[in-house]
Amino acid sequence: MEKLDQIISEFTAFKDWEDRYKHLINLGKQMPDFPEEHRLETNKVKGCQSQVWLVSSLERYEDNYKINFLADSDASIVKGIVALLTKVYSGLTPDEILGLKADFIDQIGLRQHLSMSRANGLNSMLKQINLYAYAYQQKIKMGLV
Repeated sequence: MEKLDQIISEFTAFKDWEDRYKHLINLGKQMPDFPEEHRLETNKVKGCQSQVWLVSSLERYEDNYKINFLADSDASIVKGIVALLTKVYSGLTPDEILGLKADFIDQIGLRQHLSMSRANGLNSMLKQINLYAYAYQQKIKMGLV
């Protein structure tokens, strides 16, 4: 997938992890503003030590549906992580999301440079993205959209 190749190239261009962290933080800073009305307990990702809000929308594009994500966090590194995930997963169909292995996280070396609590938070974010995709996939199959 071209989007993943670009992200992997961006991160592997940095030789040390300090520069990769800076890039990750910059991704977080570039995220669109998160609407206040979405800062609800129900939109928080469970299992994250920091506060992370994640919302999704399903939009029709020509002959299929694609999911877009909005997210925010109160911690700069975590905001960068969720920015990376929304960059990867937004604009994909539910089937594409459910079929996408998150090995890009290992390819850019992110997982091995996270603390245990941040790694657990990352896994919780990935799980939530997949839950949204599964729910939308089922709605589409049942003709509810």
